[in-house]
Amino acid sequence: MYQITEARFLAQDIKLFKIKEPKIAEKRKAGQFVIIRIEEHGERIPLTIADSDTSDGTVTIIVQGVGKTTKQLNMLEAGDEIMDIVGPLGMPSHIENFGTTVSIGGGVGTAIAYPTAVALKQAGNHVITINGARSKDLVILEEEMKEVSDEAYITTDDGTYGHHGFVTDMLQKLIDDGTKIDFVLAIGPIPMMKAVSDLTKPHGIKTIVSLNPIMIDGTGMCGGCRVAVGGKVKFACVDGPEFDAHDVDFKNLTDRNRMYQEYEKKSLELYEHECKLNKQIVKT
Repeated sequence: MYQITEARFLAQDIKLFKIKEPKIAEKRKAGQFVIIRIEEHGERIPLTIADSDTSDGTVTIIVQGVGKTTKQLNMLEAGDEIMDIVGPLGMPSHIENFGTTVSIGGGVGTAIAYPTAVALKQAGNHVITINGARSKDLVILEEEMKEVSDEAYITTDDGTYGHHGFVTDMLQKLIDDGTKIDFVLAIGPIPMMKAVSDLTKPHGIKTIVSLNPIMIDGTGMCGGCRVAVGGKVKFACVDGPEFDAHDVDFKNLTDRNRMYQEYEKKSLELYEHECKLNKQIVKT
């Protein structure tokens, strides 16, 4: 069992956890992830390592409660335990001094973009960050991103904070203003990553995305996380999760991620129904 040492909400349904696991904390690199399991018969879910602290041996993950397991996880607090945490998994981000880099995080994708932005800054890059969310109350890691940025921008879909518009609007503005961009990292919802890829491709800007296909074992054995990249089959868990955006078949990725939507919906409905029954039993 692995103890949760810190648990706090960053925004609605988005929660930060620090979990005690010294070996992963020591070995992890930017871009890598862990797979966790809350209980014996629970689902295995992949979560990117947002940060780690070797002094106290903790790994930081940030979770958005959208399905049964993530909502169940977000009900846990400091002092609680999870059954399994395995990692670090996946290939680390390729880091070098590219020049001027733009790290783009959409929604909870900012938690994934953050450690790579840190690594890019440490490598001597001029780091520009674009942190996007649907509204002000869903913006996360604003101060943390500013600390590692030479330039930092916030965008919100509804205009309640920062620039009114999408992350691609801000990226387009940087390009139009003559900023010479050498490297872009985009992490977030699939439509957002595709939009960034479509924007940078005509300009020949190297662009990397972190893919989030359905994943089970995280070791390349099950084949569930296969993605089409450059006309070839790749496995996100061992070949990625980061790939050249201009080679990714985003339609294939979208279609595969929708395969189990109906089952996921039913699982969540059953879980929420059980929670309501349990509350009623406690009241009586």
